[in-house]
Amino acid sequence: MERPVCGVRLSLKQRYFLLICVAAAVIVAYQFTRSSSEVRKMNHVEGLRANSSQFTLEGAPFRILGGSIHYFRVPRAYWEDRLLKMKACGLNTLTTYVPWNLHEPERGVFRFDDELDLEAYLRLAASLGLWVILRPGPYICAEWDLGGLPSWLLRDQNMRLRTTYSGFTDAVNSFFDQLIKKVVPHQYSNGGPIIAVQVENEYGSYAKDEDYMPFIKEALLLRGITELLLTSDNKDGLKLGGVKGALETINFQKLNPGDIKYLEEIQPQKPKMVMEYWSGWFDLWGGLHHVYSAEDMTPVVTEILKQDMSINLYMFHGGTNFGFMSGAFAVGIPAPKPMVTSYDYDAPLSEDGDYTTKYHNLRSLFSHYHTQREMQPHDLLVETAAQPLPGLPPIQKKRAYQPVIVQHHLSLWDSLQFTDKPFKSERPVNMENLPVNNNNGQSYGYTLYETAITSGGLLNSQNNIRDRALVFVNRQYVGILDYKVQELPVADGKGSRTLSLLVENCGRVNYGKTLDEQRKGLVGDILLNKHPLRDFIIYSLDMKPDFINRLERSGHWLPMRQKPSFPGFFQARLSVRGPRKDTFITFPGWGKGAVFINNKNLGRYWSIGPQQTLYLPNAWLYRDNQARGKGTTPSLTLHQRWSKCMVMRCGSWNGTMRSANNTIKNT
Repeated sequence: MERPVCGVRLSLKQRYFLLICVAAAVIVAYQFTRSSSEVRKMNHVEGLRANSSQFTLEGAPFRILGGSIHYFRVPRAYWEDRLLKMKACGLNTLTTYVPWNLHEPERGVFRFDDELDLEAYLRLAASLGLWVILRPGPYICAEWDLGGLPSWLLRDQNMRLRTTYSGFTDAVNSFFDQLIKKVVPHQYSNGGPIIAVQVENEYGSYAKDEDYMPFIKEALLLRGITELLLTSDNKDGLKLGGVKGALETINFQKLNPGDIKYLEEIQPQKPKMVMEYWSGWFDLWGGLHHVYSAEDMTPVVTEILKQDMSINLYMFHGGTNFGFMSGAFAVGIPAPKPMVTSYDYDAPLSEDGDYTTKYHNLRSLFSHYHTQREMQPHDLLVETAAQPLPGLPPIQKKRAYQPVIVQHHLSLWDSLQFTDKPFKSERPVNMENLPVNNNNGQSYGYTLYETAITSGGLLNSQNNIRDRALVFVNRQYVGILDYKVQELPVADGKGSRTLSLLVENCGRVNYGKTLDEQRKGLVGDILLNKHPLRDFIIYSLDMKPDFINRLERSGHWLPMRQKPSFPGFFQARLSVRGPRKDTFITFPGWGKGAVFINNKNLGRYWSIGPQQTLYLPNAWLYRDNQARGKGTTPSLTLHQRWSKCMVMRCGSWNGTMRSANNTIKNT
């Protein structure tokens, strides 16, 4: 019997014919979907090329509109927020360094997890439609401690960094063995976002070994790097920083036509790119805050684009030098000056991810160059006409919390029982050569040197203190020795007394030709009445999480009604009710130290400025109803290393920390 189909009666033959047609349609649809899927997988055929005066990607003209955001300077919880804001500004390419000293904190111990999950960062960039230029070093500069090189390299007294010295190249090979195998799957040729890889960084300003750059280039190629290779230098560095087979790019802040002409002369008929257009600048402790106005920046970027050049904004978003990772500056000055904790850089996106006038100016400018990449027939990617920019993501909300009252204190001297076993040595030993951290030495923090003296007199550092020492006799403060003050009188006393020097590593130089000289602590003899001191007991105070945890759990904390001694550690609790929000901590009346919150090292503070607040991201706070451990309420723990001068002499300590009410509006 015939049955109606959509109101029409069909014969048995017609029904079979219809069934065959439906089946054929399903097969065709499947093949089309499969073919489209394969096109999407195979669309990365010809990556970034520099064979003419313009870059090409898949054979089509391509302009790099890049910005630098370093994953290691931004809490992982905020990676997506910052990259979305980059994309909304009209940029198409993310650039990032890779910090060797974080990824290999001890020789042979590699970390690529949590905040250092580089692959997760690359996948995120790809998911948001951003290309990537990777700058894996091994040296990165970046205003980062030792330019990103691990301090354990300096245990070798003959070490020659950034050369083909075997002690260095062996370490580079070991690191690249681990790093590059994680990078290769994310190259453009493998369907990933990486369109170019930089060979080393600004080597023309160092240039101690003509064989070094070819070594680094080959180290990348041998491990599977296939994308376009680049180098990056300022104008003077271009003369010595290149390597055959890599496109040279230039770094600057002010556009000098002569510099561009020189770049054209050394690479005719090649794309021109500003790898680092410095959108701001870094700050040094005791100096002024650097500001590079939007009114000065915008015309330069406009002219760069008019000249058909590609550009990378360094930085687009600076972030923060959390922990003890900030570097030091030593070019053209008698002694190094340490860099502040903030890496705001006066960048288009502020340290806490807020929009600035620079951001809005750039967004308006880049909107004229923003294109959308679409798949076209025959597996070609083409640039369409200018497209509207994505909408602006919302800003992170801020909150000025109530003042934090210090509740407990623990003196430095009482904390020594929680350090690793002290080391005895006839002579001073620098941090890097201490037998700690599985014989990798001490990288950061403080080192306490103690020895017995039987008389007073004149203490002379012979400029062997790196970088700043608080001096005590029988645990009573005497004074400070540093690069400027190298002599200190010590009063006479009865019998044998203990001389203590608490030496702070304020940050290793990250740029220039003194990298091999960046050992910290006591790097030579200290004289008392022209006689070298001997027989030291040395304590490593690197402030690692396990030490901070031991301190926090100890039962040795004293209430504030008992007068604290300095230097010392101070503990407080911040109550967070309701949604967590970003804030900044300010320290009215406090001197110098470091802050740890829920086991996160926010970094150094110092009353000499210019930085007066520390950024505290909400992701690192706990709400009052969030339990940690056995039903305990998590706390905000502040540990402060004090300069006694700031406290005992000035008497200005008030026992509180505050959110920076003058800079934060509750939102």
